[in-house]
Amino acid sequence: METTTKKQQLLKIIYEKLEQAYEDTLEDVIELLDIRKEEDLEDVQAFKDAKNDNKIPWEQVQKELDL
Repeated sequence: METTTKKQQLLKIIYEKLEQAYEDTLEDVIELLDIRKEEDLEDVQAFKDAKNDNKIPWEQVQKELDL
């Protein structure tokens, strides 16, 4: 519940700021959000690639991390 409340507060503040922002600032915000989304997708793909890369046996990883 706390996360939802904090997110709602942040969104309210952002909305208030955006109402006062110049058009080019709004375009910059959109670009930053798109970049962030692209980076997230790249991170997910890198994780999937690493997960499928079996160069180091899982048993060795567990042993080294004392799992």
